[in-house]
Amino acid sequence: MAGSQPAGGHATTRNREGWVTGTLLLFCLASTVITVVAGLVQVSYGPYTMTFVEAWQAVFNPDVVFDIDVWKSFLLGAELPEMEPNSLVVWNIRLPRVFVAIIAGSTLAVSGAIFQAVTRNELASPFVLGVSSGAGFAVLATLVVFSGLAPYLPLIAALGGTVAFLLVYGIAWKGGTSPVRLVLAGVIVNMVFQSIQRGLFFFADDLGVVQTAIAWMTGSLIGTGWEEVRISVLPAAAAILIALVGARQLNVLLLGEQTARSLGMRVERVRFLLSAVAILAASVAISVAGIVSFFGLVVPHIVRNVVGSDYRRLMIGCLFAGPALMVTADVGARLAVSSTQLPVGIVTGLIGGPYFLYLMRKQQSMGEI
Repeated sequence: MAGSQPAGGHATTRNREGWVTGTLLLFCLASTVITVVAGLVQVSYGPYTMTFVEAWQAVFNPDVVFDIDVWKSFLLGAELPEMEPNSLVVWNIRLPRVFVAIIAGSTLAVSGAIFQAVTRNELASPFVLGVSSGAGFAVLATLVVFSGLAPYLPLIAALGGTVAFLLVYGIAWKGGTSPVRLVLAGVIVNMVFQSIQRGLFFFADDLGVVQTAIAWMTGSLIGTGWEEVRISVLPAAAAILIALVGARQLNVLLLGEQTARSLGMRVERVRFLLSAVAILAASVAISVAGIVSFFGLVVPHIVRNVVGSDYRRLMIGCLFAGPALMVTADVGARLAVSSTQLPVGIVTGLIGGPYFLYLMRKQQSMGEI
């Protein structure tokens, strides 16, 4: 008996600590390398001509990297100090696009992973559940009708996404919710909000606003700058931090409602609170990058296939894989057509649409209606 205690203790220790695996570390390292390489490629292109070497030297210019006044300008909106031309172009125009892609990629991936656990459905994502269209409607209304509220876009997007998800939850509620009812309700709400979005264009008098809104609805990082970084970085960090803390609760939810309740979890409350975190994460991305379709669906599946379904690993993996895929997709969108830049949402849609169909064909059961 005395010998059995340490064995049990060692097993418990392995269960607690074993989620950090070599595969996870290698996956995060590979994702980081992809993000850095894709980012360096991205900053090497633009109207202002410079060689790859000149662009990369500007990225790692110590006079910029270690200048506090420069970072005050970037992050706080202070006056930008004098910089040499290459560094000015790279740091003030090109790199913010990479940083916005990193923020949008990580938040959309985390949001999709949460929704898939909350609904216990592999087909769930902010786009499928109507959250993207609700947040999109709120942001589009701000751009077209209430342009003076633009600095508050993340909050406005979160409000729109929350309203959409409340509608989805209300439609799906029948003495509780089920994964398939949530998805079906999300499809309905998604269609309604998309129709309203199209109707908003009739209220826009400025052609430039219309063109901006169309690009934004497609999901685009073109023209993003430090302002988008400033308004999104804090809400993104908050949503990601809470999501990481809630990973254990997500693991319990995956065991099924009856098992979760037997373990003392208040399932509907936890599901609702974690959904709120997913809405905030998705809304942050939507407010700065537009509606990037299918991204929140595809990334969690890629990560799950590599690191496993434990949400402690899955969340960390999404945090690294999301930026890698978003920055890479944005590079593909820039280089796909030599004469123009495509919105990144077109690239993710071309990849995510067929993958969505593949998942539908793969699913053996969609759950009880």
